[in-house]
Amino acid sequence: MPPISIIVPCYNSAPTLARALDSCIAQREAVQILVVDDGSTDASAEIVFGYARQDTRVHLLQMPMNSGAARARNWGALHATAPVLAFLDADDEYMPGALADAGAWLEQHPQEAAIRLDVEFAGFPESVLAHPDFPMHAATLSNTVPSSLVIRRIAFLALGGFPIDDFFRQYGGEDGALSWALRETFGQRRLDDAKRVRMHYHYNIHAERFFRIQAGLQTPDPGDSAAVVQCSRQFLDQALAAVKQLRALNVSEAVNPRAAAVAGEIASYT
Repeated sequence: MPPISIIVPCYNSAPTLARALDSCIAQREAVQILVVDDGSTDASAEIVFGYARQDTRVHLLQMPMNSGAARARNWGALHATAPVLAFLDADDEYMPGALADAGAWLEQHPQEAAIRLDVEFAGFPESVLAHPDFPMHAATLSNTVPSSLVIRRIAFLALGGFPIDDFFRQYGGEDGALSWALRETFGQRRLDDAKRVRMHYHYNIHAERFFRIQAGLQTPDPGDSAAVVQCSRQFLDQALAAVKQLRALNVSEAVNPRAAAVAGEIASYT
């Protein structure tokens, strides 16, 4: 079973952070739980310190200023020590055994770069949940949101991490861009036999906007939609080019055995 580093971006998340951390601590496959404080002004850091005193796997990383969840996740990935990364937003939670199932799947499929977990959308408005197309849209979002992602660290870094464009920070969509790049480069599968992540509803959550637009309950701004597609396409092109260059590298094992192993590992993913 591959060891896993969990990365939890956090910005003023004191009301929900304990719930998220409790669900992380229950995942025995997690050898490291990195909470990246993105310039919080509430008690988030104190909560993390309290958990760190009880569990040595919990660590706090502090960003110098608020820079957005994408940068926080990428910063956590650079500090992770495990070969597999799992991302959990501070207002979400893992179900018991979620990462055990993900780790077992990756162990059984050594040529796969990542696995997605199915998401339960808790507390969302009935107008969204009762829509006849909700299951289809929920499956799409389960293949997109960061909290569903369990990925080999080497593949995540090869893709360049989450895109950090200012547009994405303002309007969202960086998770969709990464999902698109992951699907096109390495492929993307999902464990859909059970819900393994719970996303809790809160006001102005991006997931509700996605559901309402997809169900025809809300009209998107055409300019914003076009910009999301354009920025996502640019990120996809960059990721494809980067992975292609990595696969083409001729690294001498005699000079750098680790680099040769990395190049070979990237080339093996389908």
